[in-house]
Amino acid sequence: MALNSDAPIMIKKVKKVVGGGHHGGAWKVAYADFVTAMMAFFLLMWLINTTSPEQKRGIADYFAPASVSETTSGSGGILGGTSLGEDGAKSSGSAAIIEQTSPESPTDPQDPGKTADTTGAGALQSASEADLRQEIQAREDAAFTSAAQSLKQALQDMPELAELSKQILIDQTPEGLRIQLVDQEGRSMFKDGAAMPNDRARTLLRAISRIINQLPNRIAISGHTSISPSGRTLSSDWALSSARADVARQLLQGFGVVPDRVYQVSGKANSDPLFPDDPMLAGNRRISIVLLREAPVLPPDR
Repeated sequence: MALNSDAPIMIKKVKKVVGGGHHGGAWKVAYADFVTAMMAFFLLMWLINTTSPEQKRGIADYFAPASVSETTSGSGGILGGTSLGEDGAKSSGSAAIIEQTSPESPTDPQDPGKTADTTGAGALQSASEADLRQEIQAREDAAFTSAAQSLKQALQDMPELAELSKQILIDQTPEGLRIQLVDQEGRSMFKDGAAMPNDRARTLLRAISRIINQLPNRIAISGHTSISPSGRTLSSDWALSSARADVARQLLQGFGVVPDRVYQVSGKANSDPLFPDDPMLAGNRRISIVLLREAPVLPPDR
């Protein structure tokens, strides 16, 4: 059968719709972004609610490091805000400005051609003796205050010392830090008329030795007695107060205090009462230990 050449040729195009209308999946991407944003938001709110101010400050410092320049100019960049010319960063750009604006060092009045040394040994030499003494005294006061607090804390922490805390007096005098072991009515440090201390005095001297060993200062030890009922100073009081002070020295050395640190051991009988208005009071019988303000003696090889 022959083909009819006059018949028209029909081309049929089929249009395919992929996904079709509202059945597409683009909404899933938007929904996922929304869920992620909400999770990040609630996580941020949880962190704000659970972190302390110090932690918040640390997080803020992490996102704003100190190395970032606080200015908006180009001075913090590689070139330092200068050109590569004669005064550029590769040469002496910022150095030249510093040299122009910085004041000249004062000259030494004894040697006009030599600038004065304002740091190190030169500054110490130019400082007055009064300033140096004031600085040394301030440091000693701070060290004495710390030592006194340590002793008071030890008396509170140790049960065997807590009941004896009222028999220790600590204060600062012009001579230095003074620690006194005082008698109380019915609670004596020594037996009547004896030089050997009892157990409570030994316990207190052991605690005091630990504080003494924390500081380099020399110590002075003195013994004191109360006035006799007759109102007179007995000759035996001088020997008794001296013996008690020397026994306290021996005990301190036995507890670790270096013997070379002992500067003075003396007996003052009742010549220096703690309570002048009542010289017969038991509190006048005491051992006084003073950490002197003067510098410690150094060995000959130093």
